[in-house]
Amino acid sequence: MKIAIDAMGGDHAPEAIVKGAEEAVANIDNLHITLIGDEEKIKACLSDPSRIDIIHTDEVITADDEPVRAVRSKKNSSLVLMAKEVKENRADACISAGNTGALMSAGLFVVGRIRGIDRPALSPTLPTIDGRGFLLLDVGANVDAKPHNLAQYAIMGSIYTEKVRSIPNPSVGLMNIGTEEGKGNELMKKAFSQLKEAPINFIGNVESRDILSGTADVVVTDGFSGNIALKTIEGTAMTMFSMLKQTFMSSVKTKIAAGMVKSDLKGLQRQLDYSEYGGAGLFGLASPVIKAHGSSNSRAVFNAIQQAAHMVENDVSDTIKTTVESIDWDKGD
Repeated sequence: MKIAIDAMGGDHAPEAIVKGAEEAVANIDNLHITLIGDEEKIKACLSDPSRIDIIHTDEVITADDEPVRAVRSKKNSSLVLMAKEVKENRADACISAGNTGALMSAGLFVVGRIRGIDRPALSPTLPTIDGRGFLLLDVGANVDAKPHNLAQYAIMGSIYTEKVRSIPNPSVGLMNIGTEEGKGNELMKKAFSQLKEAPINFIGNVESRDILSGTADVVVTDGFSGNIALKTIEGTAMTMFSMLKQTFMSSVKTKIAAGMVKSDLKGLQRQLDYSEYGGAGLFGLASPVIKAHGSSNSRAVFNAIQQAAHMVENDVSDTIKTTVESIDWDKGD
């Protein structure tokens, strides 16, 4: 199995990328990784080159670059060359912690879509109270969506959850403003009807306040609403820990208490960190493409590599392709 990684993407590149890659080849059998980026900087961080190759380039797509223009103009960038490794069958999957829009553009223009999937979905796995986690899609690959797009998201998410997360017959919910059938705008009402007919375990509408309690294994929505939900969850977690820190540092008594529960708080922080579940998959592309969080440390990079490896091992892209081809989509929406 071969995985290509943009070694220059993310806040802590290339060190976090290189260390995560080293951890992955040490723990995953038959894995070979190709790191694309500045060879001198990569080698400075690399302690064990076993099963790790380097493709040198000094061109990088930054967070400030306009995504589509950057992918078209910076053809020798680490991110574009990474996607090209997959396109030309030298790698089975690819990962970047860099510019999200550029990765989506490279996924579409270089890797290519699965035939029959109109719009790919960006799909992170988020934490739940019971530690099981759930998949949320779409969180921003497409701001707008049609009902059949949401039905496709649901099928792709269900396949991924069953094959990679090993959850049999995963439950799928439609994020809405109420749980009753008939709630929501026209998009949600029509999507509800199509989801009822899709080959999935559809449990109906779910409210955003319930998704972290594990109400469904897969939660489907349009990219606009999904992105808002994701960033609200992130912001709430950061604010909560900031408030806890302020409280614990407010007096000698609370500082002593903080010292007593320090390890427990770190465990809670890890439980709320969705990078522990890997990156966000770009579902609907011809091969696995993973967007790691921009602030990924080496552990998060390792988790993203492990996630990509599971997608390859379980033929997730081919299963999505076969399933989608077997459905006569009602696109009168």
